[in-house]
Amino acid sequence: MSENVTIDDRLKGPLSGVRVIEMGQLVAGPFVGSRMADFGAEVIKVESPGRGDAMRHWGHHRYKDRSLWWPVLARNKKTISANLREERGQDLVRRLVGQADVLVENFTPGTLERWNIGWDELRVVNRQLIMVRVSGYGQEGPYSKRSGYDRIALGFSGYMYPTGFPDR
Repeated sequence: MSENVTIDDRLKGPLSGVRVIEMGQLVAGPFVGSRMADFGAEVIKVESPGRGDAMRHWGHHRYKDRSLWWPVLARNKKTISANLREERGQDLVRRLVGQADVLVENFTPGTLERWNIGWDELRVVNRQLIMVRVSGYGQEGPYSKRSGYDRIALGFSGYMYPTGFPDR
């Protein structure tokens, strides 16, 4: 956390003065980022160019042809776009991380490493960085490369049985 935090900053929230770079997509990573923003952190969300996060378009419920999910998950955040598959986008992430306290991501394990912006590379840029990695099955192990979503977790755990609809 920045050393210049004042009492006024703390009244804004317990995470006031904390800068978070969120490279999450869909629900899990953005949910973490939105909670941190709710508690006063400055959250900078990095989205893919063009469409942005899929949550901008998610769901059947709409208001003026816009998804109702997006305002929930993007509230209190700043957004930028960067193509993380290209060197220019990766360089932007390194610059952001150099001035950040936390990085939140929820890509399939190994994705950031393939893009040369994994833990080993980012730790060199910022030795104080805290990296939050959200994944369905952990960063290593037999299922680590599988995507994890709420419905998959419910089914995998057996909890889908009491939460489903009798006719489906």
